[in-house]
Amino acid sequence: MLEPESQPPPTHIERLLDIMRRLRGPDGCPWDREQTLETLKTYLLEECYEVLDAIDGGDPEHHKEELGDLLLQIVFQSQIRAEQQAFSFDEVAERICRKLVHRHPHVFGDVHVSDSGEVLRNWQALKAKEKEKAPAGVLGEVPRHMPALHKAHKIQARAARVGFDWTAVHDVVAKIDEELAEVKEALGSGDRDRLREEIGDLLFAVVNLSRFQKIDAEEVLAQTVEKFTRRFREVERRIHKSGRQLTDCTLAEMDAHWDAVKGEEE
Repeated sequence: MLEPESQPPPTHIERLLDIMRRLRGPDGCPWDREQTLETLKTYLLEECYEVLDAIDGGDPEHHKEELGDLLLQIVFQSQIRAEQQAFSFDEVAERICRKLVHRHPHVFGDVHVSDSGEVLRNWQALKAKEKEKAPAGVLGEVPRHMPALHKAHKIQARAARVGFDWTAVHDVVAKIDEELAEVKEALGSGDRDRLREEIGDLLFAVVNLSRFQKIDAEEVLAQTVEKFTRRFREVERRIHKSGRQLTDCTLAEMDAHWDAVKGEEE
């Protein structure tokens, strides 16, 4: 008598999908069952930022953990859509596989490319052709929730691909000077709406300089925020060590501590 063939153990992704189905099932977790696509948006964003932090931290184990948390969000949303009979996780995977193969004809087809620049141009052309039914122009579709600095960089880069760009860095700097002058004028006018607009124009011009110099504005601003945070916390530590609070100090005293911290770092 032949023994029945043993089934191979489930893959980890199959186990994860099964866990998610059970959590959302009738006898599952009350919290997981209450979640909607709307309530999960915040968690998805947080997990993306935590993955970025893990990359910067340089710890592979931490990076692995955070990627798992991000994957959970994709599985979670796919399960909700499956319950709505809209699509499954497998269909999500199938769609991205199909897209990757189609947009890499130089790997999976007979197209030849000379460099990464040509790859990018072909990618954009294929992407535009895929969306011919709903053309979005040169600027394409930019996610509404994308951070503003990153969005500005992306929009500017797309415009630059068709030649709508500065030719020399001194022209970009001149534009920043022009926008700064307009901010000063708006300050003097007392017009709050105009001031808001001019500050936005100034920020946009500064992002343009970063992009023109091949520097990511979002990244360098994040680094500056980290630097400010580190120095301010050290100022606070020194003041507390002297038995005082920040609110007890004058601006001149805090500036003196700041200059000392800055000098020691440099």
